Amino acid sequence: MNKIPFLSFLMLMITLTGCTDLSDINVNPNNVSETHPQLLLTNIASNAFTVNGTSALYASRMLVQTDGESNLQYYNWSRAEFGDYNMLGEVSKMMQEAERIKSPAYIALSKFFRAYYFYNLTLRFGDIPYSEALQGETEGNYAPKYDAQKEVFIGILKELEEANLLLNNNTELIAGDIIYSGNSLKWQRLINSFRLKVLITLSKKEHDAQLGVKEAFASIVANEPLMESNGDNGQLVYLDEEGSRYREFNSSSYGSGMYMDATFIDRLKERRDPRLFIFSGITKNAKEAGLAIDDFNAYAGGDPLAPYAEVNDKAAAGDVSKVNLRYSTDPTTEPHNLMGYWELEFILAEAALRGWIGSSAKTHYENAVKASFSFYNEYAKNLEAYVTASDAETYLNGPLVAFEEGMSMDNKLELILTQKYFTTFLQSGWSMYFDHLRTGYPNFAHSPGVTPPTRWMYPQSEYNNNTQHVSQAIEAQFGAGNDKIREISWWLQ
Repeated sequence: MNKIPFLSFLMLMITLTGCTDLSDINVNPNNVSETHPQLLLTNIASNAFTVNGTSALYASRMLVQTDGESNLQYYNWSRAEFGDYNMLGEVSKMMQEAERIKSPAYIALSKFFRAYYFYNLTLRFGDIPYSEALQGETEGNYAPKYDAQKEVFIGILKELEEANLLLNNNTELIAGDIIYSGNSLKWQRLINSFRLKVLITLSKKEHDAQLGVKEAFASIVANEPLMESNGDNGQLVYLDEEGSRYREFNSSSYGSGMYMDATFIDRLKERRDPRLFIFSGITKNAKEAGLAIDDFNAYAGGDPLAPYAEVNDKAAAGDVSKVNLRYSTDPTTEPHNLMGYWELEFILAEAALRGWIGSSAKTHYENAVKASFSFYNEYAKNLEAYVTASDAETYLNGPLVAFEEGMSMDNKLELILTQKYFTTFLQSGWSMYFDHLRTGYPNFAHSPGVTPPTRWMYPQSEYNNNTQHVSQAIEAQFGAGNDKIREISWWLQ
């Protein structure tokens, strides 16, 4: 064998390889610098649309705790975290990748998710980092300034408007979409419906000429696509597969000290609302006495103001209902709605009542209730018979439910917000709590001097790492040192 030509060839290959930048071949496949935005969309949507847990239900007088004192139930919470900024980091990456491949559809969805997370953050805290947020990786800015809440809302509405425009006549395939399977029109309907949600949140600012809340609301209703039925719901449907099951499935909380709140139970009983059978289980004593599921006397709640040990005694005696077991034993239970069609109709009902649009508040109100019944008729397995279309019609004509044109505006508003409240059991996160802060409806029982908090204190990490800006934000909003849970943020003033 002639070794000389072979060695010459080998030396040539080594020389050529030596001219190659090793960074081109030593790429870690688990830490890629580029990826298609569809791979990010799936996780972002799963996080945004999934159940937010039971925390909001304690604050909104739907649940009570019996094996310890719940800060949420007794309205004595303090700080919250900036965890949503972690998801906003993923959204920023999706935006970067969407811009890299020049995809209007993924840019639009990035703008929607930015608006969604910033909306929740500003309602929770007040002023927040917005214009300079998420610049750590790109610009080395790890201590962003705080934007005034009004400017945050203006930015949120602008991003939603841009998202809607980007999706006009879109024909691009939206792969990785676990919500609407790539249907751009349905995304537009959700985005525009969410715009209305943001605008109704600003009802106290309806006379602010710069915001033009009423005019913007009316223009969207008149000119943009909105959700038209439950088929357009912004919901995550669960599958009986690892990582895709209902978030509360197998949660140990449902079998321990968590019970139904008497506030919620009694309101449903007073209206003979059959959704009670879907949300709640019958008491132990009612079961032993042989009472039927549809017997309203079979349900009772715990007093949210009483010491937890006292409620525990009542529960141990078999006289307090637990959450319906379907929520913790069925891996697919029901979809969770970031925003459902019924919520849009309640928003339209309130807007009509306020004179922002010319349609009938009563019609929107009744559409909303019917949509809620229809949702549970489709998804509440083995309980469908209690929430049929005819049941909805009967219910709407009942005492404390019927919308009478001769009612005062306050009575109509209370009617709308109370029914909206019923639809938020393990749905829509903290929406109902914020609606209560904004309108006062429905009334949430509280001890003297312990009113429902209006915000959360800023995270300790901000005091540690962004001291100057968080201190400036507190002083600008509430006065120096007044980072407290009952200070009033701009949107509530």
